[in-house]
Amino acid sequence: MPLARTAVATLLLALLSFAATQWITHDFQVWTAEGARRLDVALHPVPAPKVGVEGPAIDAGSTLQDVLAQGGTPTIVDFMYTRCITVCTALGSVFQQLQGDILQDGVSNQAASVRLLSLSFDAEHDKPEVLAAYSALLHADSRVWRFARLAGADGRNETQALLRLYQATVIADGFGGYEHNAALLVMDPRGRLVRIFDYAEAKIALDYAMSLNGSGAP
Repeated sequence: MPLARTAVATLLLALLSFAATQWITHDFQVWTAEGARRLDVALHPVPAPKVGVEGPAIDAGSTLQDVLAQGGTPTIVDFMYTRCITVCTALGSVFQQLQGDILQDGVSNQAASVRLLSLSFDAEHDKPEVLAAYSALLHADSRVWRFARLAGADGRNETQALLRLYQATVIADGFGGYEHNAALLVMDPRGRLVRIFDYAEAKIALDYAMSLNGSGAP
């Protein structure tokens, strides 16, 4: 009898563990927090908040929602800061390559098939003139690739809220810089976050963004 009770208890524990794992991994579809983040976004697109943004080639008084919806084309977004010499350097190179591919695809009536937006989370340092200099350094074509930060005196707090909304990780490194994840956020023509790709998947991200043109929202 004790052996039977032990067997039943073991079976119940195994079933509970199975059920918990199934729930945590979205029915075994993901096994990491980043995977869960990407699945959640794919299943539940995230609308852009109406927070003010500013930067070179950004109209005064624009909100992030305005910028992402402008032109009715998809946008690939990354989070960065101009003083970064590690991850952001790699992201800058990736966006340069994407810009080249988009320009090769053609820009008609000042509208690109897909646009790029680099959002600085270092609002205190990355003022519009700093972003303009950084944009020039990377030879960004404003018809395709623009830079912005959240505007206003409360830009820092709103930046943190935006990072939480998009589940982006940014941690101060104690030396005046930041550790952060590198991802490409694909926004549909309505300005909703619909997919997240690793920066090593840039070509896939671009192909997916292009597929959203004229196909309606997913």
